[in-house]
Amino acid sequence: MTKNNIKELSIQVNLNGLSFCILNRTSNTVEYLKNFIFESKLTPFDVLNRLKTELSSNMAFADDFNEVLVIHQNELASLVPKQLYDDKYKADYLKFNSKILKTDFIATDELVINESINVYVPFVNINNFVFDTFGTFIYKHSSTVLIDSILQREENSETSKVFINVNTTSIELAVFNNKELQLFNVFEYYSKEDFIYYILFVFEQLKLDTETTRVELSGNIDVNDELYKTLYTYVRHVDLYKSNYSFNFSEEFDEKKLHNHHLILNSF
Repeated sequence: MTKNNIKELSIQVNLNGLSFCILNRTSNTVEYLKNFIFESKLTPFDVLNRLKTELSSNMAFADDFNEVLVIHQNELASLVPKQLYDDKYKADYLKFNSKILKTDFIATDELVINESINVYVPFVNINNFVFDTFGTFIYKHSSTVLIDSILQREENSETSKVFINVNTTSIELAVFNNKELQLFNVFEYYSKEDFIYYILFVFEQLKLDTETTRVELSGNIDVNDELYKTLYTYVRHVDLYKSNYSFNFSEEFDEKKLHNHHLILNSF
């Protein structure tokens, strides 16, 4: 890496897949953007092996990087208002809605934008390997990236809006109202019936109107998918997330599909 070629690498890790993005800061261009969806949910050990294979076999990762970020995407996270947060009780914040072990390492991210602390369990084996490979790096939970990016975009919004980031077997669902986060949760689904059940359950619990509340989708979904069609059957206003990034993209990227990479693109 030279002063004329400053690059940053983001790696998104999920038990169902991996995503990679390389941003050239000098040219302000995304040079590499790709995701790999596994045929089935893997163990953290197997995901590490897939990560090792990809990093060692692709010349795109042979460069030196000015900054490396790892995004841990799992359901093992909980948001706590900063005023109520106490570092001594990190495990307690998680154990009420996640299955954690006594040996689990617990990390935190601070969301300055809404004065909260995100408590979560990262994939420690991934972190150890990335440190051995690249040296010092940054890591965050996926919900930190997701919530921060949406709150920044919705800072002038006065209405309720639902954002859903779709993964292979889970959705990250956030509800915002009058510039504030009302709800964030992760739901696992294995059918379109599961998918719509959790979304309509949130609508019911928060008394959201399916005729007027807007839903924006990102992640592994398109307008021709069964999941999209099912949601549109019950909710009137459904759109794919329209991104407005400050950087450029190499010609090989289909900008209409950028919502598929929403999470990793918002990590920079």
